[in-house]
Amino acid sequence: MKPDLIRDLLEQAGITVNGPHPWDMQVHDERLYARLWREKSLGLGEAYIDGWWDCERVDEMVFRLLRSGIGDKIRGNLRYMIRAVPWFLTNLQSKARARVIADQHYDLGNDLFFSFLDPYRQYSCGYFEGTEDLNQAQLNKLALICAKLNLNGGDHLLDIGCGWGGLARYAAERFGCQVTAVNISQEQLRAARDFCGGLPVRFRDCDYRAIDGQFDKIASVGMFEHVGWKNYRTFFKVAHRCLKERGLLLLHTIGCNTSGKGGDEPWVAKYIFPNGMLPSMAQIAQAAEGLFVIEDWHSLGPHYDKTLMSWNVKFQQSWPCLQAQYDVRFKRMWEYYLLFFAGAFRSRTTQIWQLVMTRDGGATPQPPCRVTLGN
Repeated sequence: MKPDLIRDLLEQAGITVNGPHPWDMQVHDERLYARLWREKSLGLGEAYIDGWWDCERVDEMVFRLLRSGIGDKIRGNLRYMIRAVPWFLTNLQSKARARVIADQHYDLGNDLFFSFLDPYRQYSCGYFEGTEDLNQAQLNKLALICAKLNLNGGDHLLDIGCGWGGLARYAAERFGCQVTAVNISQEQLRAARDFCGGLPVRFRDCDYRAIDGQFDKIASVGMFEHVGWKNYRTFFKVAHRCLKERGLLLLHTIGCNTSGKGGDEPWVAKYIFPNGMLPSMAQIAQAAEGLFVIEDWHSLGPHYDKTLMSWNVKFQQSWPCLQAQYDVRFKRMWEYYLLFFAGAFRSRTTQIWQLVMTRDGGATPQPPCRVTLGN
């Protein structure tokens, strides 16, 4: 592959190789061009980890790449089709494989995640309404979720995919409600039990498909991305079974603009979220049809851009304390992950949604979904 062809494609996105702008790619190894043509986005990310190129503002470079649409021009080759085959032939998010994501991502080490998260350990999009501060934005997000659920002291809340227990703690200490929190990550559960000590919160180590009981309210924040298209309907059937007739379900998930069945972007799937998949609006609506009424669909994508940029700042500041446990290649991988997604949300090719749902056929009065947070 001639380097000039790659340079021309990048120029179409407003990126100049070894150019003067913060979003321009600075190439250190000429082998990069052949690797990009051969491996596309996977090669781009792997070459960054290997130090073959740098960029002052990776987030801005990714934003320009995605906004330009040049990836669509070169994506449809045999390698991409081969990678999609397992998604059609097998259920990559079956019960037997459910813990893969925990083993390879969420159990990397609590020290890593706590180095850049807020005090409530929120590993999902903040809500930067009226603030530029990450900690306040995450408190805003927790308040928004609880307000949309109309949470009160008499409620029993089910938290599907509870992370390190931040939402469970916030709901229990602020509203006095009972919480059952479900997770499959051993590291997260260990820390969450300690974090919520003394509060009416019970943690369960189980797959979402094994949840039983009846609950007044259900929240699932940042977990649906690991469910997979073959299991979307199953997820909603479980939620329908566990939600009381007049209950409320809040689903907070990353989403994409078009329906697909081939999993996440290749670099993300290999290095960050194995077997991950972003749902589309159509896939969510079809999976919920006949089970739930979608009362509200709130798009929050620009807030995740700010969240990821804030996480990267904190991660960089914390690196001196982390470098004894993680090498430089890991640092480059992690910062590329955070900045890649910031650029993706900025380009509006990736979304974040909060949906409020009620049970279909339950004649539940429409909840006040679009709440206004107080100062």
